[in-house]
Amino acid sequence: MHLSRGNDGEITFRDWHPVATIEYGYVAPDPLDQDIVYGGGRNEVSKYHWSTGQVQNVTPIAVRDLKYRTDRTEATMFSPVDPHILYFASNVLFKTTDGGNSWQAISPDLTRENPGVPSSIGTLAPRNPDAGKQRGVIYALASSLKDVNTLWAGTDDGQIWVTRDGGQKWNNITPPELTAWSKVTQIEASHFDEQTAYASVSRFRIDDLRPYIYRTHDGGKTWTQISGGLPADAPADTVREDPVRKGLLFAGTENSVCVSFDDGDHWQSLQLNLPHTSMRDLAIHENDLIVATHGRSFWILDDITPLRQLAAVKANSEACLFKPEDAYRVRRSTNPDTPIPPDEPTGKNPPDGAILDYFLPHSAAGTVTLEINDAQGKLVRRFSSDDKPEVSQQDLEKQIIPLYWIRMQQTLSASEGMHRWVWDLHYAAPAALQHEYPIAAVPNDTPRSPLGPLALPGEYTAKLTVSGHTFTQTFTVKIDPRVNVAPAAIEQQFALEVRLASELTATTAAVKEARSILDQLHKIESQAKGALADSIKALDQKIKITLHGPTPPVAGIPPEPNLTRESAAVGMLYGAIGQADAAPTTAQLNAVAETDRELTAVMKRWDEIKASDVPTLNRQLKKANMQEIGIETKQESEDAGGDVE
Repeated sequence: MHLSRGNDGEITFRDWHPVATIEYGYVAPDPLDQDIVYGGGRNEVSKYHWSTGQVQNVTPIAVRDLKYRTDRTEATMFSPVDPHILYFASNVLFKTTDGGNSWQAISPDLTRENPGVPSSIGTLAPRNPDAGKQRGVIYALASSLKDVNTLWAGTDDGQIWVTRDGGQKWNNITPPELTAWSKVTQIEASHFDEQTAYASVSRFRIDDLRPYIYRTHDGGKTWTQISGGLPADAPADTVREDPVRKGLLFAGTENSVCVSFDDGDHWQSLQLNLPHTSMRDLAIHENDLIVATHGRSFWILDDITPLRQLAAVKANSEACLFKPEDAYRVRRSTNPDTPIPPDEPTGKNPPDGAILDYFLPHSAAGTVTLEINDAQGKLVRRFSSDDKPEVSQQDLEKQIIPLYWIRMQQTLSASEGMHRWVWDLHYAAPAALQHEYPIAAVPNDTPRSPLGPLALPGEYTAKLTVSGHTFTQTFTVKIDPRVNVAPAAIEQQFALEVRLASELTATTAAVKEARSILDQLHKIESQAKGALADSIKALDQKIKITLHGPTPPVAGIPPEPNLTRESAAVGMLYGAIGQADAAPTTAQLNAVAETDRELTAVMKRWDEIKASDVPTLNRQLKKANMQEIGIETKQESEDAGGDVE
């Protein structure tokens, strides 16, 4: 999600992403048995067993009965206070405590006895003498989050009720202006106050397309309509209260999603890239906002923690770094098969890393930097608004891989507004002789490998520096909850990754130095004669052997360590050891020890060539007034990022 401030001072958001499609009906996962899901639809309650795929009908209305009426989507929910209690609504409210084996009605018929003829029928009313006798159902249900005996119910014919004693007595608390044929689409019981509730109402059946949302702070004695700022031509289908920040509300209408920061007094759009369809329900799961559309889809807006902190930004003209939510150390897709085509409908995962949001009141005068430090204060990663792309656009376009597969490099923004930056939990990537994009590809999100070592679980600090001012926030990186590995194993793996990353950078630099020197020797060899020509030829041969080994190899004699082979071995081990959350295997540890031994030997030879052989030849070249050999080393270390030690 990217956030930005518009010219009118409002905050706008981008990037909902679809995650699933669903069918009609209410679903209620059993909080006591994750294998069971209850679903409420027309005339029935179904009990679905994930493990067997079997569906059992456990409806309280076993056969059609004129006493009971149901709609296409009947409220079915577990009590948030007592997970043994399951409710199902028809025109009366049913309750079971034994998984649907037996039910009891805990309310009378809560609908209007004489709703009258809806005005929208107009001159057609005489054609149906029963038009004014149509009675409704309980369409919305909310259970108190603190008191098991408090329930709020709303009907699809315009009535709201509350019980404080588990259903023995119900009080009609319908707002006076709520007339018949108004559908109470949802009721939300407050997370903070037993006397507070919110109700969304749709009157589209009587040709009133305006949205209606009501709020009570006194248990329903009085209601306030809080619809200011909602689109005027879209009935309200849902309203939800944030469980963390009091006064933060979300609403779904027939064509959009909206947000309020002041308990509903004012609303603004949160639509962004959502399709303009009916937003039938909203849910908040930890720090994510979820919407279910009438198009039978789920969409998620990842990490709404900035919304909870937004009041401080609106009242503050300075830059701000928001408090990040915890980040999970979850590895990206590792599906080794051919990737799913980009036009195949699939859900999208949230960003893989720590989500860092920041606000700039105006464009920064200089460089903006964002640094990540570990618990010991050691630099892990540094990003800057001056960063240059690792690969130029021209080089990207030369690849055979279509660009829509690639995760393009982003640059930290220094412009006015709110911004989101995702740290993928990796240290800076080591330098390498070969880069590639894995076949475990995700459209527009396939990273270039090798990546840097994956950060350890623990505490980290983000530091934003803008115009000489520094802002810090701490956050926690947590292990993948599905991973059951001892912390010592992860620490051993990390230490080895860091070591191999450093070696990969060093061998890459050495190989490129060797290739550069060989190129320079080849350019001047035709100009030299006599002893100088012999010296050039000797150094050329020595570097080639150090770089590639003897050519051809000598039969029966093990090849000596060489830079190309050792760089490849280090790269292979680095990729294998960092593949999964696990301690290195014995075979890997043995291979690392052997590679280290050979690498030490070949790097010693290479350092001697740079320290002795190249300077000796340069003295001869200088005496002959010829171009000396240059050794470039600084650029390679800078390319590696310098963050892995």
